[in-house]
Amino acid sequence: MKKSILTASALTVAALASCEKMENEGLAVKNYWPQAGITYEIFVRSFYDSNGDGIGDFNGVTQKLDYVKELGADAIWLMPIMPSPTYHKYDVTDYKSVHKDYGTMDDFRKLLDEAHKRDIKVVIDLIINHTSVEHPWFLEAKSGRDNPYRDYYIWAQRDTVAKVLNKKVLTLDSSNRRQWHDPGRGEDYYYGFFWGGMPDLNFDNPKVREEIYEIGRFWLEEVGVDGFRLDAAKHIFPDDRHADNHEFWKEFRARMTAIKPDVYLVGEVYDKKDVVAPYLPGLPALFNFDFHYTLLTAMNSGDGLLLPEIQKETLDFYQSIAPSFIDATFSSNHDQPRLLNELGKDPARYKQAIAVLLTMPGAPYLYYGEEIGMLGLKPDQHIREPFLWDKKAKDTGRTTWIKARYSKDSTVTPLEIQRKDPNSYFNHYKTLIALRNSYPPLAIGALELSEIEFPESVMAYFRNSGEQEIFVVHNVGKEAIEISLPEGFETVIFSLGGGEVVDGKLKLSGNSSRVFLKK
Repeated sequence: MKKSILTASALTVAALASCEKMENEGLAVKNYWPQAGITYEIFVRSFYDSNGDGIGDFNGVTQKLDYVKELGADAIWLMPIMPSPTYHKYDVTDYKSVHKDYGTMDDFRKLLDEAHKRDIKVVIDLIINHTSVEHPWFLEAKSGRDNPYRDYYIWAQRDTVAKVLNKKVLTLDSSNRRQWHDPGRGEDYYYGFFWGGMPDLNFDNPKVREEIYEIGRFWLEEVGVDGFRLDAAKHIFPDDRHADNHEFWKEFRARMTAIKPDVYLVGEVYDKKDVVAPYLPGLPALFNFDFHYTLLTAMNSGDGLLLPEIQKETLDFYQSIAPSFIDATFSSNHDQPRLLNELGKDPARYKQAIAVLLTMPGAPYLYYGEEIGMLGLKPDQHIREPFLWDKKAKDTGRTTWIKARYSKDSTVTPLEIQRKDPNSYFNHYKTLIALRNSYPPLAIGALELSEIEFPESVMAYFRNSGEQEIFVVHNVGKEAIEISLPEGFETVIFSLGGGEVVDGKLKLSGNSSRVFLKK
């Protein structure tokens, strides 16, 4: 009787040993960015404070680039860094500068240089759907109907807008809010989809489009960033003008690639795949919100069958439109409650959710702090709390701009302590990223579903690339299961939780996973 057992207590130790074995056997850890690499999302304000003013800064990010490399990420996405009157900076007042709280443009250029030395790409948030009400363009525009900047924004006179002032146009990324706003003169109203402090730009105006293309040129050519995360990409034109949105992004992409042929563009189109897909010709990478929500449903319900089917259907659909598209998967981000909160603070489900994310196809985004199990719930500032580098008494770089409500020393184990624990969240992330980047099927392999009927709690799929074939099994339920393994899959390259293989049958405990390599 052939039998192999790996208990939960030994899981990460064995996985780390497996990664060391891979290195010894000459399995190179590759950088698959952008097609399938790892991008680490950073809220600069909360990341690392280099000068003691309580606010994270560019120099702090620079000091922690080796940490990003240690984790295994290939790129960083910096949330908004341009001048703004708000803490989150999604309402820009100057598109060709950086916020003074974060440092100087020279500091940012140093960050870029140091990142590139480490083969880490830098993507910045570009917010072009709207500006701040304090942007010079809007200050001019609101001064009168004859101002040259008036047509940079969308206006309606009081008598024509009366019928729609209280109309609520609801989409997945809006709420029951008013979208037309009085600038204070009582004559005309401006359109602001998200909030009165964020007036929408008028992209029917060719001058506005040229301004935006020039901003893109500045950051790509003069500063040297590697690409942009495009905020609110669905709302460049109103929601009833989908075709105009699609055409704009094609034009934007053409203008940016003329400046930087390998520019990376990832769009936020917060909607279902049928709405998202037509953006692919203009935005080669798009965030996969369906993946995020289906992952949460699977982990919280114990239903493992749905996610592989939905992901396979989505990938096939997108590839029919843009064969080289990049599927930007994620388990959480700056707009969603922290993943550990979403999973009921259950460590087993949390580790397994990450195992699913990092063994599925796509180019995963990791939100800062998720790798140490940070916590957070709405309002948004409490999903963006300070990173915990060390115990508070020793943590000179911990930011203090906000008093943490969820991620504190009493609730989250700081990084430096987790580094020493082979079973920590941090080492779990690190191991999975190394595994993914050491076996091509896990990074760039096709997703194939099994024809075998499994119990409802089993999430199973194949990842194939070249001559390598991998079989992934997650039991997302609480009860143990037993399944027959496909022929030839005997070598375990990753284990999570309890289980054993006996005579070609896999017994797997609740919230446990195995990754097999075919001989």
